[in-house]
Amino acid sequence: MNDPLRQIYIVDDDPAVLEGLSRLLRSIGYEVITFGSAKAFMENYHPDAPGCLVLDVSMPDMNGLELQQWLVQSHSPLPIIFLTGRADIPTSVAAIKSGAVDFLTKPVRDTDLLKAIQEASRRERQSGADRAIIARLMTLTPREREVLELVVAGKLNKQIAGDLGTVEVTVKVHRGRVMKKMGAQSLAELVRMAERAGIGRTPHSSRSFPTRERPLP
Repeated sequence: MNDPLRQIYIVDDDPAVLEGLSRLLRSIGYEVITFGSAKAFMENYHPDAPGCLVLDVSMPDMNGLELQQWLVQSHSPLPIIFLTGRADIPTSVAAIKSGAVDFLTKPVRDTDLLKAIQEASRRERQSGADRAIIARLMTLTPREREVLELVVAGKLNKQIAGDLGTVEVTVKVHRGRVMKKMGAQSLAELVRMAERAGIGRTPHSSRSFPTRERPLP
């Protein structure tokens, strides 16, 4: 199995649900760890462990939404698929807004659960790629970040030199270093990386790295 989320955590207070879902997922190669309560999961949770959480909404002591909020506050990257015994639009909306991958009604169909896990896996791959881009951005010097931002804005080397008060040959050197540090093979790839990191988006974007005001492309 090439799925990066090979480990599935199931949290449900119904032993029959734990048994049924475990049998299904193990039959197709997933590693499954089950918990009968949210607190039992919390006691054994390791933030660095990859996986996917299949979580019941209604449980005694601590319900699924409360566990989700605990994970959010812990900055957990663990994708969550909720299970519920009854359709509840307000609850499902709250769960999705907090980052849940899906909200499935019991008895859940095998195909629906597997589809949700595949979507969680897709998100994890994308999230991992984004984290790698951010890590590369952190290696840039302040001047290299300025050059990157102006390149993404569509400016030519001569224009960038004028904006930064330097000469074109220096801009070319900085630009080459940016390409190398970011691992970009082309300008188009560099632009895509920057956009995924929030650079080059509209001024209303909540993610912004340099402080220099950016002109629109």
